[in-house]
Amino acid sequence: MEPVFPFPVNLPRHHGKLAHELHRQLRAAILDGRLPAHAPLPATRKVAEALGVARNTVVTVYDLLIAEGYLIPRKGAKPQVAEFARRRASKPPGASVGIDESRFAPVWRTPFMAPSPARVLPERNFRLGIPDHRHFPHDIWRRLMAQTLRKSSREPFAYAPSQGIPALRDAIAQHVAFARAVACAADDVIVTSGAQQAFDLIARLLVTPGQTKVAVEEPGYPPVRAAFAAAGAQLVPLPVDDEGLCVERLPDDVRIISVTPSHQSPTGVAMSLRRRSALLEFARRHRAVIVEDDYDGEFRFGGRPLDALQTLDRDALVFYVGTFSKSMFPSLRKGFVVAPAWARDGLITVKHCVDSHCDSITQSVLAAFIRDGHLARHVRHMRPIYAERREALLDGLQRALGEWLRPIPSEAGLHLAARIRDPALAPTIMPIVLRFAAGAEATADYAMTRGVEPAVTFGYGVIDAEEITVVLKKLRTALKGSVA
Repeated sequence: MEPVFPFPVNLPRHHGKLAHELHRQLRAAILDGRLPAHAPLPATRKVAEALGVARNTVVTVYDLLIAEGYLIPRKGAKPQVAEFARRRASKPPGASVGIDESRFAPVWRTPFMAPSPARVLPERNFRLGIPDHRHFPHDIWRRLMAQTLRKSSREPFAYAPSQGIPALRDAIAQHVAFARAVACAADDVIVTSGAQQAFDLIARLLVTPGQTKVAVEEPGYPPVRAAFAAAGAQLVPLPVDDEGLCVERLPDDVRIISVTPSHQSPTGVAMSLRRRSALLEFARRHRAVIVEDDYDGEFRFGGRPLDALQTLDRDALVFYVGTFSKSMFPSLRKGFVVAPAWARDGLITVKHCVDSHCDSITQSVLAAFIRDGHLARHVRHMRPIYAERREALLDGLQRALGEWLRPIPSEAGLHLAARIRDPALAPTIMPIVLRFAAGAEATADYAMTRGVEPAVTFGYGVIDAEEITVVLKKLRTALKGSVA
């Protein structure tokens, strides 16, 4: 049989992909000019016979090309190819594509934080910030999701409030009051797409480009710095010691201070009560505000936790940022800000402009998960599991690796850091540690300057206690053979 198109069409044997592949090849032929403008396409019956497919498959492909604008339908006649600019001939393999960065806004010509390349890690590893999915109540989450979908026959077709649905804001207010003694009402809570969007919204609201100075921890959480840098802030890195941020080093003209007081990222230290009081006093005296990132404050392993800065605040100076990425799972992409009353309407306006609303289905499921007590039970269930892993890591660092590493005091969260005892040996020790403890990170990767003490941070969210012990023993053997 004569070919129906002026080029070969090769279809797969798998029937489920016939329409997709025929559509792809015809679309490519139109874009490349092999099917010229105004050319009529063969009749669907003729194409079906020539290619050995059902006529309905060809009809479906033609209809899709018409809907996409590649074909023009004609009543009583065959559709014809639409007229539009052809795509340029593709570059040969390996040819570079030029990027005109002069078109970018200045802040993006040299990005403060480029996307991290994907890392291939073993299933059980020391990666930071990842909770264990094996113990999550998946069956309960699926049931709540199904119930929400059955109830929401009309809601998905309406826009949710920019600040989040009332049920979730009320649930979050009750949760942080119970878990972290943060005093707030539902109206104080603004739901975000993860904590990172919370930082972005605060930066957009408070930063005057080129003028506002923002103090950040050194080392500190890179996405926080990136959000403020993208907004045009002048970043002021401040050192961190075993009491947290060195408040006495704050310049008088700083207007925003970003901190992780409950579990410093990445060293893991908790800010002392003395420093917390001094920080709040500095903010009051200098008309500054504080952004408190409490990213994994639910997991405590010591005595009574120190109060959150927001709890101690009496002058409406603290923006309290939380997330469910550590207590539940990162792909949930739900965070929140407890905002001072004076900033609430402004923050909601920024949220509306940047991202009009978070998806209402997941918000409803999360609200039910919190309201029915499942989150509190899950945190209680995970706390002893993470505590066992933390103890195994701490014991291994002291017994197996104490000759080279000194653990940094930490009683919360899902990671633990250790300083290299002899900084002069860091160039030799660090590569070995990072090679054997897959997923662990050098704290220098969290720093803006070169002046931080050499240390390494180990996450224990997804690695069992027994595996921690085995890895650290192997690491000891490797260090014994390499470090004089």
